[in-house]
Amino acid sequence: MEITHLGHACLLVEVAGQRVLVDPGTFSQLDGLVDLTAVVVTHQHPDHWDPRRGPRLLAENPDARVLVEPQTAELLAREGHGRRAERMESGGTVELGALRLTPVGDRHAVIHPYVDRIDNRGVVLAADGEPTLFHPGDALDADPGPVDLLAVPVNAPWGKVSETVEFVRRVAPALGVVPIHDGLLNDTGRGMYLQHVQAFGAEGGVEVLDLRGEGPTTVGRR
Repeated sequence: MEITHLGHACLLVEVAGQRVLVDPGTFSQLDGLVDLTAVVVTHQHPDHWDPRRGPRLLAENPDARVLVEPQTAELLAREGHGRRAERMESGGTVELGALRLTPVGDRHAVIHPYVDRIDNRGVVLAADGEPTLFHPGDALDADPGPVDLLAVPVNAPWGKVSETVEFVRRVAPALGVVPIHDGLLNDTGRGMYLQHVQAFGAEGGVEVLDLRGEGPTTVGRR
């Protein structure tokens, strides 16, 4: 599996001959992304789907499947992309060649009582003989089952570091965590969050695979 962190919550995952882009939002680097197998959007917030640059991304990838949380499908329909949008429902599985994409979860994390909650679908990417990756979108309550890699939101208006640490402990990824959702942080604050995750995400610590600025990075099973 080759993973590229393209900023904030956006990951390009290349595995089993497929190129899957997850959560291309406003804080992400989206230029030059072509030959995508699928574009996945976990929920409708603009830091996960950029309504300005997203249409160009889809136009430059006319054969890519567009797999989105159902409320996001309604948003895309209003933007004129309804015919391409495929609704991801928890409990189902999408086959992308030898890659299986499984949506999990239901609702976005609570921000505060004065903001309406929306829906959210995390995704598990799995292929035989390859590491399994879970990208949760903006929620920490879904159960992805056993995974090798956990994309963990580092900071958000809805986030609390104690909940982040407990999320990592509960999922217990076999290989480690990939920090995402960090676009609001400066380097000092980001480093502090990563220290908490690394030190307390498991008994004896958890491996943090910090891919920010690293370009395509290959991760294999041990």
